[in-house]
Amino acid sequence: MARTTSARLRPRAKSFQESIRQFLTPEVWKQGHQASTKNIRRCRWEFQPLVMVLVLMTWSCGESQAERFEVAKAFCVISRSKQRRPGKTVEGWQKALARLPMPVLRAIAAGVRRRVAALLDLQVDGFIPLGCDGSRLTCARVKELEQRLGDANAVNSAPTIWLTALVHLRTGVPWCWRWGRGSANERQHLRTMLPLLPAAALVVADAGYIGFELTKALLKHQVSFLIRQCSIINVYTEDETPLETFRDGIVLYWPKEAQRRRETPLRLRLMCVRKRKKEALSKSQDVWLMTNVVDAKRLSLEKAGQIYRWRWENEGLFRTFKRTFRKMTFESRTVKLLHREAEGTMLALQLLLAQGALAMPRHAEKPTPQASPRKVLVEIRAEIQASLPRGRRVKFGRRLARAYREQRERLTAKERRVWPKREPHKPPMPPQILKLPDKAKAILDELKSSAA
Repeated sequence: MARTTSARLRPRAKSFQESIRQFLTPEVWKQGHQASTKNIRRCRWEFQPLVMVLVLMTWSCGESQAERFEVAKAFCVISRSKQRRPGKTVEGWQKALARLPMPVLRAIAAGVRRRVAALLDLQVDGFIPLGCDGSRLTCARVKELEQRLGDANAVNSAPTIWLTALVHLRTGVPWCWRWGRGSANERQHLRTMLPLLPAAALVVADAGYIGFELTKALLKHQVSFLIRQCSIINVYTEDETPLETFRDGIVLYWPKEAQRRRETPLRLRLMCVRKRKKEALSKSQDVWLMTNVVDAKRLSLEKAGQIYRWRWENEGLFRTFKRTFRKMTFESRTVKLLHREAEGTMLALQLLLAQGALAMPRHAEKPTPQASPRKVLVEIRAEIQASLPRGRRVKFGRRLARAYREQRERLTAKERRVWPKREPHKPPMPPQILKLPDKAKAILDELKSSAA
């Protein structure tokens, strides 16, 4: 029986907890347990509430980590009312999180990725378009992170880490990602993620991902790609077609280094997407794209240009990570906690965007609307706040009387740090002591006599 245009094609989650369970299923939690490479010491913080608080803290409101921890812990206790209660302090949670093996978080992200593939319709005209891009994020300026991460782009700069993410270009949901130091190679990150791609994947990337070795790796894994080219790339054709009239054709990608190594040239397809008429007066330029999809019926020139314009979903993902989640700078002050905070934040972002994409109404004739990360986060925060207990509170005066400063004895001296782009501090010079001149003495005596 044919569906009406207003009929929904997906079931709608009735509650926030049910929406989460659509992706964090018992099978996903089981995979996380199995990924543990060592026996986790038994403590108040078991595996599941430990990860849930990590995710919920990314979604919760609060100016400090301690405030978000209290909100996340309270919601976790309510949602697991029949289970053993976790610990009470943020310090205990941090110690338990530092002992959690990183393969556990990666296994949970892989399980969520399989749920995303099962619940969402990711194909667009026979492809699953996945945009690839990277961004650098700042860490806390502490000695351990500065020694382990080093300077990425400037002397005496804050330590940074690099995030490379593959994002589905129609829903905005991250598919997989890799972390590295601030000086990491994003092309190498993409090569390590190739085995995680689905069969119909179409990798869309900018000119930062050009290169003969990366192109060979994409062809070896039988991954379709659509990558922008620039002037440092030389290709060969059988006939000399002027750049002004070239639109679409087969070329040989064969750099001089590959020729010296006697490697076989790569037969690819080069396309030129001319700027549109309404962009004639703007600063936009023609976009040159290279792909291994040589059949124009599978991927036309117009469709290639449209898919490449969708690549801005990558920029939207990093904006959500940095601005909406307020992760311009990570809070963790040790390497272990930094790795887990970064992985947990991306897992929380994947879950948030997947829930939003699944909830979008899909009709037979109208295109599926895209979820707003900010609005989805606002609704999640409203559900978290509404579920917290409204018990009797201590009077304001008593709570105010306990709001005193922490009085602890300092064990180490304060350390002066070197900050980039800041002139060194010059202490003020001592004042000049001069002898009172005779003319000033006469004026002073005159003032004293008039005052008497």
